Amino acid sequence: MLHIIQNDPEVPPGNITENLDILETMYFIHYPYQGDPLPDLRDVTSLVVLGGAMGANDDERYPFLKQLKTFIGKIVERQIPYLGICLGGQLLSAACGGRAVSGRWEELGTLSVDLTEEGKLDRLFSGIEDRFTTFQWHHDSFDIPPGAALLAGSPACPHQAFRIGNCAWGTQFHPEVSESIIRNWCAWDPKTKERADELATEWQNASGYAKTARLILENFLKMP
Repeated sequence: MLHIIQNDPEVPPGNITENLDILETMYFIHYPYQGDPLPDLRDVTSLVVLGGAMGANDDERYPFLKQLKTFIGKIVERQIPYLGICLGGQLLSAACGGRAVSGRWEELGTLSVDLTEEGKLDRLFSGIEDRFTTFQWHHDSFDIPPGAALLAGSPACPHQAFRIGNCAWGTQFHPEVSESIIRNWCAWDPKTKERADELATEWQNASGYAKTARLILENFLKMP
């Protein structure tokens, strides 16, 4: 079964579960921030790990992160399809010999991302334009772990997506957001609270966002 890890009560799966319901795909959501155990590896056919306001290195403040990174490492070793979004991508990097860096390449809002030459051939991005619209909300960023392939980048953040092994992906951008999620995140900080209408409108007017989000999920679900 597809399992989803939600690391933060305010960073839900958004359109991922909406699309999974449309596609009639079964899934189970775990909430380790409130004490939920991680899934049994034997039950996981694919795994999505969402973002969160914490950093990938905040193990002392959020002890479940250390266990989660170990779990992600085992997922990669077993070649179980993995998709890590924002924090989920940073955790994948950290679990595989890379690192997450705080306060680097910050982006907030609706921005374009470009596929690399390798990204254009990658199964996760099959059918997606070479330049596509994303929503960004991050203060930290991941390094590309040893042996991994850089799949996408942008002028402000050159590490937007990578793959390690055959079926583990990390993205810095958020394909899952909805208007309510964006407005909720804006409320976290007085500076972004003032821009809530602007940021929500930019996202609403973005061409191709919903199609890209749906395609990424559909491509991921096809992974063996």
